[in-house]
Amino acid sequence: MCGELEEEGGQDELIYSRFAAHADSFLAGMKGRKNADPVHAHLDRMFRELLSAAIDPNRAPDEMSGLQRVAMEPLVFARLAGFIAAHAPLSDDPLRRLIEALMLGYSEGEIAVPQDHEHGHDHFHDHDHHHHH
Repeated sequence: MCGELEEEGGQDELIYSRFAAHADSFLAGMKGRKNADPVHAHLDRMFRELLSAAIDPNRAPDEMSGLQRVAMEPLVFARLAGFIAAHAPLSDDPLRRLIEALMLGYSEGEIAVPQDHEHGHDHFHDHDHHHHH
């Protein structure tokens, strides 16, 4: 029982450290791309600052686990996005734009997951391979 809980805690921290490592490399990649357009440069800078805050260990209380940060901090950004978007004219279809941005971020974030999926895919691939013979 005790061992299971410790293992689970380790898994939680692994999830967070994988997120932090991916965020670090994503931010490093962004630094190389300077946008000439001042509007997009501002938006990229804002994105970098907020992502940096989400991986800054000094920004969250000690009582908050890494897994809690990954689970709860996006809700704050979603709430903020909704608050600001509520002021956009409806002709801009603000909800659609938010959802498109959300899905873009989700696809950019998915790069962190391949290790988890590889085993599953290899297993199915092997299974299919044996099935055909």
